[in-house]
Amino acid sequence: MKKYVLPSMLIGSMVVLSACKPVDWAEKKWNAAFNEESSEENEKQISNEQTTQKPNDENKNENSDEQPSAETDLPWLEETVTASGDGKAVVQNLDDLLIVANKERNLPGNYEPKDLVTPNVPFPFKEDLPKKKLRKEAALSLEVLFKAAEEEGLELLAQSGYRSYDTQVSIFAFNAEQKGEEVANKTSSRPGQSEHQTGLSMDVTSQEVNFELVEAFGETKEGKWLAENAHKYGFIIRYLKGKEEITGYQYEPWHLRYVGVDHAKKIHEQGITLEEYLQKP
Repeated sequence: MKKYVLPSMLIGSMVVLSACKPVDWAEKKWNAAFNEESSEENEKQISNEQTTQKPNDENKNENSDEQPSAETDLPWLEETVTASGDGKAVVQNLDDLLIVANKERNLPGNYEPKDLVTPNVPFPFKEDLPKKKLRKEAALSLEVLFKAAEEEGLELLAQSGYRSYDTQVSIFAFNAEQKGEEVANKTSSRPGQSEHQTGLSMDVTSQEVNFELVEAFGETKEGKWLAENAHKYGFIIRYLKGKEEITGYQYEPWHLRYVGVDHAKKIHEQGITLEEYLQKP
C-alpha cells in the first residue's frame, strides 16, 4: 500500500495546480480589463478638464491683448511741463531718464542731478572738471560703450558732459558775442534749455578731427560706428540730420544722449527724435 502513496500525492498536486491556472488567468484578464477601463476613465477626465479650461485660456489671452502697452506710460511732452509766471514751459520730470529740455522746455536754474559721477573713459584733457560728469546710470553705460568701441579698434574720447545753468549762461553769452545771437541759438543752448544740464548727455570726439566737435566727426569711423551702435548701450544721436526743425539744433553726430536701452532701440529703429518719440498720439 505504501508504494502507491507518493504517486497519488503527486497526481493530486498536479490536479490542484492545473485547477488554479484558469483562476490566475481569469484574474489577470479581469485586472487588465479593469485597468483599461480605469485608463479610459482617466483619459476622459483629463479631456473634460482640458475642455473646461479652454474657455478660461481663451479669456486669458483676450484679457492679455487688452492690457495697455508700455508706451502708455511714457512721459508725454505736454504732460511734463507747467507754465511759469513769465509764460515759459518749465520741465517737471527732472529725474526721469526721458526728460526733454529744448528751446520750448526749460529746466529750473537751480536744478542739478544728485547722482553725478565721472565715468572711467578717456578725455582729451586731464583737469577734473564738472563737464566730465554724467548721471550714474549714463556714466556706467558710457563705459561699456567705450569698451565696445575699443574692442573694434576705435578711439573715442569724451569731451563734454554735465554743465550747470550758470556755466551755460557763460557759454551762450560767449557764442552770441562771437557769432551773433541768432547764429549762436542754432549751435548753442540758452541757459535752462541745454540737455547737458540734465547730466544725460556727453559730447564725444576723436583724434581724427583733432578732438573737435564738428560735423565731420560723423564721417569718421568712430562717428559711423556710433550712429550704428550707440543704441545698443542706451544712447541715441540726439540731433539728427534733417530733423533740425523738430529739435531746433543743427546736426550733431558727436552729441550722445542716454535714454536707456529699450527706448534707444525703438528710437533708433524708427529713425526719429526724442521729441517725436514722446509726442502723444
